Amino acid sequence: MRDGAQLKFFYGPMDCGKSTLALQMNYNHARQGRRGLMLTRYDRSLGARVTSRIGLSREAIEVTDELDLRALVRRHWAAGSRVDYLICDEACFYTVDQIEQLVDLVDVHDVDVYAFGLATDFRSELFPGARRLLELADEVSRLQVEVLCWCGREGQLNGRVVGGRLTREGEQVVIGDTAPDDGEIHYQVLCRRHYRAGDLGPRV
Repeated sequence: MRDGAQLKFFYGPMDCGKSTLALQMNYNHARQGRRGLMLTRYDRSLGARVTSRIGLSREAIEVTDELDLRALVRRHWAAGSRVDYLICDEACFYTVDQIEQLVDLVDVHDVDVYAFGLATDFRSELFPGARRLLELADEVSRLQVEVLCWCGREGQLNGRVVGGRLTREGEQVVIGDTAPDDGEIHYQVLCRRHYRAGDLGPRV
């Protein structure tokens, strides 16, 4: 028997499968007859979708600074729709107030919340939303899908690469992916040693 709703936070570096797990969890819950909402912010697709690098995707609600998550759920209830759970992808980018709203939905309204996101930014500092999740979540899990640095060690930190060099200056949130493209900004997962040294490895 379930004993109340829970807030669970799943985190890890880029490429560790967070969005894939979010999509899988939504599928598993929906298959058992539960009704939920999928939310995201700053998805790599630049659209209102949860997308995975292995090719899975699903439409989602885009979270903005102005969105009140409690009011969102209440609107669905008022329209006659059940909301048993929320899948919150890229939750590290939510505001601290929105994390508090998620806690209210769990504690007051018995809505399960499954949050997925990065813990730290390109400067190796906690995102404010991730920090609050780490402080308040009922359960915190570092994802076990192994992401490797170019040297073969476990990748821990997300380096921002601008013009071929690791940078530690700039806006906290700049959308990019882990694959270099025609743009000059992308991200590379590094072990702590090579992140601190700013060593991006040999050019391929």
